Amino acid sequence: MSARLNAFEIPTVAKFVRYIGSAGKVLHDSSLPVATQNMVTLRASQINGCGFCTDMHFKDAVAAGEDTVRLNMVAAWREATVFTEAERAALDLTEAGTRIADAAGGVPDDVWENAAKHFDEEQLGALVSLIALINAYNRLNVIVRQPAGSYEPGQFA
Repeated sequence: MSARLNAFEIPTVAKFVRYIGSAGKVLHDSSLPVATQNMVTLRASQINGCGFCTDMHFKDAVAAGEDTVRLNMVAAWREATVFTEAERAALDLTEAGTRIADAAGGVPDDVWENAAKHFDEEQLGALVSLIALINAYNRLNVIVRQPAGSYEPGQFA
């Protein structure tokens, strides 16, 4: 599949991506564990069918030293035994926050309360912001059909 347009060559879109990239840097530098961030961005990208982001976040996580078994199990995290309770809570919140249209009442209280048990307010705020950010990136890439497999670790650093 080829891209519908080259978002990186359109000045307005390129500027937009730089700005949200700056937001991503703020979140990356937050106290939310990087391993959790990697799992969250990978899971949301899988749910949204964003091949570019799924590829990118898998490669970046491997480059950061994440275990490939854990990364391969993200899609089946409920059945997997390789995640901490905090990571499981983050993945649950990611799924609820990504699939908002599937839930009449939005994110269920029990999902929120479980995440709040594992993360302080700073981390919880970073987690919610990261879920929102990755969903924005996923939607941009899916709409323009950004090709998967073309990302190299550190490409946007």
